[in-house]
Amino acid sequence: MPLMNAKRSRLVIIDFQARLMPAIHDGPRLVANAGRLVAAAQLLEVPMVVTEQNPAGLGPTVPELAEAAPAIAKMSFDACAAPAFIEAIAGDDDLVLCGCEAHVCFGQTTLSLLEHKRRVFVVQDAVGSRVPESKGVSLRRLARNGAEVVTTEMVLFEWLRTAEHPQFRAALKLVK
Repeated sequence: MPLMNAKRSRLVIIDFQARLMPAIHDGPRLVANAGRLVAAAQLLEVPMVVTEQNPAGLGPTVPELAEAAPAIAKMSFDACAAPAFIEAIAGDDDLVLCGCEAHVCFGQTTLSLLEHKRRVFVVQDAVGSRVPESKGVSLRRLARNGAEVVTTEMVLFEWLRTAEHPQFRAALKLVK
């Protein structure tokens, strides 16, 4: 089934960390879009998973996203190497991913999830790298390997499916 479904999705927020974000190209916009995803997930009861790469060095998750879920600390770039992460994403839910950096932690995690035959949606307007070229190359590679590249609004409206959804008006405020 090509469409995302809120009832069988999990939002994965990768390494939106305080000391990293000032170096990320277009960081404030990416954090804002990730915030929209978090708010939509809360409205529609979509479970969330948050990771932090080397939190002692890169700091905690940015305040705007910190309350989404307890963070899973990791040292490996690929979050799939952390047993707590694998436990948090257990099952066969679609994984809707946002985070940093597209070509390092985010990219390696996505490729690993695809290797494990998970259905992955990469939210390109909520994914960042320090250098735009790195993000572009990574997104193309992820798509070639089977990730669906989507936008924040695509996620929101596919999760809703209809203007008759009880949370439609509240969700609409997230994109206006």
